[in-house]
Amino acid sequence: MPVKPESPMPNRYLVLTELFLPTKGGTAVWFDEVYRRLGGKDIHIITADVPGAAAHDRDHPNAIHRLSLARVPWLKPESLLMYLRFLGRALRLALSNRFAVIHAGRALPEGLVAWLVARLTGRPVVIYAHGEELTGWGQGNKYRAMRFALRHADRVIANSEFTQQTLVGMGVEAGRIELIHPGVDTSRFKPGLPFADLRSGLGLGDDALLLLSVGRLSRRKGFDTVIRSLPALLDGGLDVHYAIIGIGEDDAYLRGLADELGVVERVHRLGHVPMDDLPRWYNACDLFVLANRQVGGDTEGFGMVFVEAGACGKAVVAGTAGGTGSAVIDGVTGLRVDAAAVAPVAAALR
Repeated sequence: MPVKPESPMPNRYLVLTELFLPTKGGTAVWFDEVYRRLGGKDIHIITADVPGAAAHDRDHPNAIHRLSLARVPWLKPESLLMYLRFLGRALRLALSNRFAVIHAGRALPEGLVAWLVARLTGRPVVIYAHGEELTGWGQGNKYRAMRFALRHADRVIANSEFTQQTLVGMGVEAGRIELIHPGVDTSRFKPGLPFADLRSGLGLGDDALLLLSVGRLSRRKGFDTVIRSLPALLDGGLDVHYAIIGIGEDDAYLRGLADELGVVERVHRLGHVPMDDLPRWYNACDLFVLANRQVGGDTEGFGMVFVEAGACGKAVVAGTAGGTGSAVIDGVTGLRVDAAAVAPVAAALR
């Protein structure tokens, strides 16, 4: 009697994502949270080998496969080796496992590889779209490759209405797009966490007001706009301090700007903080702000930090650029303002 081939299990996924814990950032956190809840070792995740990965993976419920995904400057394109490594590992796993679906964390590089592996193995492919990558890559070869992957995916997951509309404008069929707003773990991000040591560590008095921003130190996040707002707030009689959590290319620029404006003692650049401390920092602040703006097509696709702050009971100030309207209800959970200028941000903070 012939044996029927094994059917794929509905929760058996192959996931390709460069961004996964312990890599920093909201997307990496979200993917880790999603897949540890969707299943166990039948979910195979191919991701980047980063410092701290071995300790993170040791007790992870999913099967994690780490690769060196560093870009090579002398290769054309620089990401060629990344594509080949993703392809080799993904194809081997797909041929030895009956995956139900192949998921890609982004259109490039993961989505293009996932599409090829899915077509070679007869599986459907799902690609996540985050927003900023759709508008920040111009109209060249990279954009065309991204558009091809998204238009040929069986499903595309959009994180905001902004991202959804952008996808439709790129020619992705509306019926293939699923809108899923990212969420946060409300057992971690919640009000009532202790924070007195964090504020005292900054030397804050009982009446001091603490603004907080969290994110990569890039120009579109608007950290500089908040720093430029501080003199007006201080002149208005507010004893205000500003804490910034994150690293990035703008660190020296922000330090110089704060020095130039005479507020360097009130701007606290904290770099990375332990994951367990992040919810406590949200509790420690009086107001969360990310004055995001669009810079050269680069914009905020959603803004998980706004949801994290809200889960900790904090009102927020956000820019109107990109998809922040899906994360912030204007006038209810915070204020959305045109953050391309200082005055609207300063007025909202006041």
